[in-house]
Amino acid sequence: MGIFERYLTIWVSLCIVAGVILGNLLPSFFELVATFEFAHVNLVVALFIWVMIYPMMVQIDFSSLRDVRKKPKGIALTLTINWLIKPFTMALLGWLFFRVIFADWVDPGSAGEYIAGMILLGVAPCTAMVFVWSQLTKGDPNYTLVQVSVNDIIMVFAFAPITALLLGISDISVPWATLLLSVVLYVMLPLAAGVWTRKKLEQKGSSQSLDQFLQRLKPWSVLGLLATVVLLFGFQAETIVQQPQTILLIAIPLLIQSYGIFAVAYAGAKWLRLPHNIAAPACMISTSNFFELAVAVAISLFGLHSGAALATVVGVLVEVPVMLSLVAFANRTRHWFDS
Repeated sequence: MGIFERYLTIWVSLCIVAGVILGNLLPSFFELVATFEFAHVNLVVALFIWVMIYPMMVQIDFSSLRDVRKKPKGIALTLTINWLIKPFTMALLGWLFFRVIFADWVDPGSAGEYIAGMILLGVAPCTAMVFVWSQLTKGDPNYTLVQVSVNDIIMVFAFAPITALLLGISDISVPWATLLLSVVLYVMLPLAAGVWTRKKLEQKGSSQSLDQFLQRLKPWSVLGLLATVVLLFGFQAETIVQQPQTILLIAIPLLIQSYGIFAVAYAGAKWLRLPHNIAAPACMISTSNFFELAVAVAISLFGLHSGAALATVVGVLVEVPVMLSLVAFANRTRHWFDS
């Protein structure tokens, strides 16, 4: 591991602080960057995420994808967690904290919106960042691609019905432009670029060329992650400073949900005797969220300045530090699993 990867938690922490400071010192700059969006997808953030994901897509060997069908347990695990457990535990935690535990501190109207935002996060499994977490845990890139793809297909059909059921709203309008654009930007385009790059490198007839190319790309992948963190925290810097108590209240059940879901998924992976390079990505995609979709739906249903939109934004803020801690845990417990 290089210096970037070895001390990644430190770099991310510094970028979080930098994002909050810069966002308050230069709000107009971040407001300008925020305008570069289409269908609620910020194109600058998309570019940095693309830089993160592209090296991982180069690693995908399409000739090995046929072997994925021989290992259905990993896909079964992530589908069970994402669609039969996670949305409902998120709804339960939201109700427990904002209707019972925090009831004296939050007015009922705001509480309902915070719960709605949490539910939207719980119904949207991760599409992009899971490739980062997979690489950091030395996950199987081919299997990770299939896991993400299957979840995306199911999300097209299941997101609206489950959201409608949990929110008690019958006319959920899914922002298809956001969903489809995110899949194109975060999966299809970097995958196509990765396949083309790998093919060109393999035509040289040496695996050494591929390994050298990936080594050169590694720092850029980490820099893409760090730049994304600075932007995300910069966009919400004023909110973080102005509403620290509200953010803390929302973050508590989100943290419990994240670590709880990971624990359930990790125990399931151990019980299923999955190899670590399949178990780790399966648990990461079960834990992380597709925050662009959640934010877009929250804004369309409840408004830009609603409690629901704020809750989805808090989900964005806690995700990177939480997932990095889970990556570290997964790497330290590699010996629990078969290789």
